[in-house]
Amino acid sequence: MACEPMASWGGQWTEEKLDTFEKYVKAYLTIMNAYRDKFNWQLVYVDGFAGSGSRNESNTEAPSELLLDLFKNEDIEESEINTYKGAAERVLSIDMRGFDFYYFIDKDEESSNRLKQHLAHLIKGKKVQFRSDDANTEVKKLASAMKKNSKYRALVLLDPFGMQVNWDTIVALEGTKTDLWILVPTGVIVNRLLVRKGEPLHIERLTSFFGKNEEFLKQYFYSRVQEQTLFGEVERIEKVKKPIQKIAELYVQQLQGIFKYVTPEPLVLYNSRHTPIFHFVCASNNETAIKIASQIIKKKK
Repeated sequence: MACEPMASWGGQWTEEKLDTFEKYVKAYLTIMNAYRDKFNWQLVYVDGFAGSGSRNESNTEAPSELLLDLFKNEDIEESEINTYKGAAERVLSIDMRGFDFYYFIDKDEESSNRLKQHLAHLIKGKKVQFRSDDANTEVKKLASAMKKNSKYRALVLLDPFGMQVNWDTIVALEGTKTDLWILVPTGVIVNRLLVRKGEPLHIERLTSFFGKNEEFLKQYFYSRVQEQTLFGEVERIEKVKKPIQKIAELYVQQLQGIFKYVTPEPLVLYNSRHTPIFHFVCASNNETAIKIASQIIKKKK
């Protein structure tokens, strides 16, 4: 398989994602800092897939059966898996009054320890926790705490390479004062599971990811077409046109059932062959948040 040079692991799309998110965090803090003391708000930042913080490290997440299958069949390139996680350092480096609490989560304990070492010079005087746990578990804990105490305001970043975020985790955030940015693997993973034969691979992951049952997903992504042949009329299954776009549209629709406002046009991230691999989506219960996110995304186009 073709592989990009080590220095460009993640490529331009990674930098584009980080630049977009950093601009949003600055805008978020500017607004929240104007009101936090008046209303006694406590600001919480959560990075659900923080990584090791090093550009020279390969992805340390244990390969799932899903990823191994796609990698074995050469459906995913090594350069797409070895992504650089740099949001933690960027957020902590912002030169303005920051969050009251920072949570950096990574399921891999070794990565979490390396990140802590990497950020040591930035966390002095800040309330920072590094947790080696599943992001789904930690986000649900956050949601529970926020529902018990209305003073909490959270900014959550979920940017796994694959489909590790379960839909019930997103549902748990319903009704909370949370601004969510989530990286949706529309092209790099989901589209590759929607094989043209009409029987999607790893359907259990797709249903958990979208929060939709198997029947719905098959009807949404496939259609039955009657075709006349020399041997009479036959039925064949046809995959929808522009499937990556349809994947993004469905995820946005699902988010709209949980949050009042969602970026109608997420940031599309491309690999080195200019193939869309991710959609970076923002969701919030605050209209201003989505206006800001959409403006930032628009300037990237």
